[in-house]
Amino acid sequence: MTVKELENANADACTDPLCYAAKLEAHVQRQIAAKPEIVQISTAYGKTQDGSKIITRSKYVEIRADKPDTPEKAKQPEFKTCRFTAEAIVSEGIDKGEVRRVCAEADCPIHHPRKQSTKADASFKAEQDKSRREQALANATGMRVLQSIVATVPVQLMKRDFLFVAEQMLPLLDDMRLEIVARNRGIRAKEGESAAKLLIAFLRKAEEGVIGKLIVETVILLLASKQSDGGKVLRTAAQAYKVDTDAIAPKVKHEFSAKEKARHAPKPIAKAVPKIKKAA
Repeated sequence: MTVKELENANADACTDPLCYAAKLEAHVQRQIAAKPEIVQISTAYGKTQDGSKIITRSKYVEIRADKPDTPEKAKQPEFKTCRFTAEAIVSEGIDKGEVRRVCAEADCPIHHPRKQSTKADASFKAEQDKSRREQALANATGMRVLQSIVATVPVQLMKRDFLFVAEQMLPLLDDMRLEIVARNRGIRAKEGESAAKLLIAFLRKAEEGVIGKLIVETVILLLASKQSDGGKVLRTAAQAYKVDTDAIAPKVKHEFSAKEKARHAPKPIAKAVPKIKKAA
């Protein structure tokens, strides 16, 4: 399970089963509304209900995203694509809400050959079930590890905690925003130097308060880079920390005006200093 998946899982966690089910169903319906052509699938076997657009597991083949690690696996249908391959969303069953790629064309010669042996079907189903169990186990293990890490975080954060957060977040900034953070601390990277490495070296010698300020600054810059209205993030932060933006704006405007005036002001002409003749 990736860090991003863990973050998303933690952010969307819901302890109320009914609430979670409602949110999950709403998510599925939004996906279907956004992409009416998307295929709706179920992870359960059986017959499709009358009038339902959801295709049961026996009517489609899921195309695996990973590559086969043996020549035998490379021959299996789930590792092959065809002209009928389409995007699908799990509308019912395990992993509801996940988006996958499937072939649901009954006449596809690659994924739905007319003469399939019962043994091949059973082997395919067993492989799919094994893969699904392994993924579920990996997800559950990752979540348990995350919960254990969070449980060890002290009530009052120490320097190691601040440093860990800062070191993980800084690489997420682009070069321009990294330079902003570095410049605000008097750090200027020379040609060929990494602003991120210079900042990390700086933080390892800094006190907790300095690292905490940098974390807040990094969070603001990172969120601003992910949203179309970056100014909204800044305004929210200013409100949280009780910063009077109305008082700052006129001061900055006055400073800009003063610089513009100084830049366009006529420069005084330097008078030539008369040369003193040397005594003979």
